[in-house]
Amino acid sequence: MSSKRIKLFQGGFFHIFNKSIANYQIYRTPSINYRFLENLEYYNNPDNIISYSLLIRYKKIFQSKGLLSFDNNHICKIIVYSLMPDHYHLVIKVLKEQISKYISKVENSITRYFNKINNRKGPLWQSRFKSALIKSNEQLLHVVRYVHINSTTSFFVKKPEDWEFSSYREYLTNKKILKEVREISIRSVSDFKKFTENNIDYQKRLKSIKKILLE
Repeated sequence: MSSKRIKLFQGGFFHIFNKSIANYQIYRTPSINYRFLENLEYYNNPDNIISYSLLIRYKKIFQSKGLLSFDNNHICKIIVYSLMPDHYHLVIKVLKEQISKYISKVENSITRYFNKINNRKGPLWQSRFKSALIKSNEQLLHVVRYVHINSTTSFFVKKPEDWEFSSYREYLTNKKILKEVREISIRSVSDFKKFTENNIDYQKRLKSIKKILLE
């Protein structure tokens, strides 16, 4: 699966990701993480015209239904997500053609918020977000697993469900998700957990080998 940015199209499944400039620790405080997830949900509805910052400023109420909730009006269906200290991962199904504007709007919004609370100016991301087309159910399963265990194989937590800003914990605790996310062929929570976590040690070894080669 190519990691270069490609054109997003309706009905396609994509791995979306981006990294901070100079490995800047964007997601170092919970407030930033929550704000990013809130932006992802808010801007996923094209009817939400005003900016999220103005919504907060005017103390308007935004009824959150959960980031993994699905609505036919959404720009994309978010299948999994994970926020790492200096980058993020999304696995999505594109529903509407505004998808690129949506991702850019989320990134720009968090840049403005981050710069404001840190008295900072300038860009926050290395470049425009990257996208990789997911071509099969097998690829989808492996990308979903990779995203969910990224925090563990990077040695931030021992168990992937301990990483708060990832969808994995929700997959394990909310049995409805695997029933609603029909794109994932695994229906049992226990089978999903086993499939996901069986690859942790292998992926850790790959990262260790890569690190040694680069030193």
